[in-house]
Amino acid sequence: MNDLTVVVLAAGKGTRMKSATPKLLFDAAGRPLGTWPVGVALALHPARVVVVVGHGRDDLQQVLRTRFPHAPLAFAPQKEQLGTGHALRCALPLVPRSTRRLLVLCGDAPLVTPAPLRRLLARARGRTLAMFTSAVTDPAMYGRVLRDERGRVTRIVEHRDATPELRLVREVNPGVYVFDPAFLRNALRRLGRGNVQGEFYLTDVVELAARTANGVADLPVPFDDLRGVNNRAELAEAEATLLERIRRDWMVAGVTIRAPQTVRIEADVRLAPDVELGPGVQLLGRTTVARGTTIGAGCVLRDVAVARNAVLRPFVVATESSIGPGAQVGPFAHLRPKSTIGREAHVGNFVETKNTVMHPGAKANHLAYVGDGDIGRRTNVGAGTIFCNYDGFGKWRTVLGEDVFVGSDSQLVAPVTVGDGAYVASGSTIVEDVPPGALAVARGRQVVKPGYAKRLRARLAARKSRQHN
Repeated sequence: MNDLTVVVLAAGKGTRMKSATPKLLFDAAGRPLGTWPVGVALALHPARVVVVVGHGRDDLQQVLRTRFPHAPLAFAPQKEQLGTGHALRCALPLVPRSTRRLLVLCGDAPLVTPAPLRRLLARARGRTLAMFTSAVTDPAMYGRVLRDERGRVTRIVEHRDATPELRLVREVNPGVYVFDPAFLRNALRRLGRGNVQGEFYLTDVVELAARTANGVADLPVPFDDLRGVNNRAELAEAEATLLERIRRDWMVAGVTIRAPQTVRIEADVRLAPDVELGPGVQLLGRTTVARGTTIGAGCVLRDVAVARNAVLRPFVVATESSIGPGAQVGPFAHLRPKSTIGREAHVGNFVETKNTVMHPGAKANHLAYVGDGDIGRRTNVGAGTIFCNYDGFGKWRTVLGEDVFVGSDSQLVAPVTVGDGAYVASGSTIVEDVPPGALAVARGRQVVKPGYAKRLRARLAARKSRQHN
């Protein structure tokens, strides 16, 4: 739409969030709050999106440039917070002269979608102004929409300026407009600050538009799709709606979700058909899950790539890792960053990995820590094994070749390599490399003293008796 420019008003301080973090950088379903309306604006394919920035503007600009690196974005600083009318004044120098329709969105309204905006843009053709309106049960702090006897919109009265009688009006202004830019430029110059807050209200432009020959076109829409976020309670409500939309879209696309209301799937997650998610699953960041995978109850994955037909049993926690085709992980396993679990490898209960590669068919099924390791094909790591990878100053690597067997309760002190086909006896502490095919035993010899147990018990009992007397 080469004649369309979108302005996103994103300069507010968000004081009701009660945080040092700028409001538009708060997380909403895995994305910063301010990225949602900008993303919707870009979906309309405008010539330019002008973002009015103020509080935390450097951070917000960086976030938006990173997420939309090739988008036609421009940033207009609002150095003084003098109201929405003033914010739009700040944006006008960056609006191309070719613009015939100027769409204005609020930066803290993450629920708006492209479809109603397209209807509003169509409604705006040939009109001075087109705007959304919504009927609500509780208008709270929103501006009230006033109409004449013929039902035409005549003006907006902000809540703080409204009389008790006007506050009874239940039709409100969600703050989405499409302007004729030529009219808007002139109207903004005529705004005053004669109101309770001493600001330049953009809503005052509505009354000026209503006096023109083309007047105001309004489009009623459900308020739930347009409400803004002013505090953390409203952020939680908006996020719940976003997450519900995301879950529904994935279920329609062929994903099975058990107990959907307990499952969190963030916006940048990607799922294939025939994935099954158990209750309480959290898929975060840029996690991807391929077809046929089952993810059990309570698993938490962030930035994890899961290949086809993998099985994650309940309560797996994984971060910045990959899980290969047909692999089995869990229950209660922890994959820390840079863990690569190969095809049909097994990571069992209470096993922790970190910066570790488990090649196809490798297994660590019980109670092991295998940090900074390279575990070869079909190698078995026994229960209670520890890769001793940290010496207090640096991290070191443990390398196990193919078809290695590591007995239970062994410690491998890195850096160390165990060659293909070698055995490590249970209970060993390995501090030197083990050649391929060798057996390594590194433990004290067992000593048996016949009949000694009876004397030992007697001595211990006597000592205990003396302690109690």
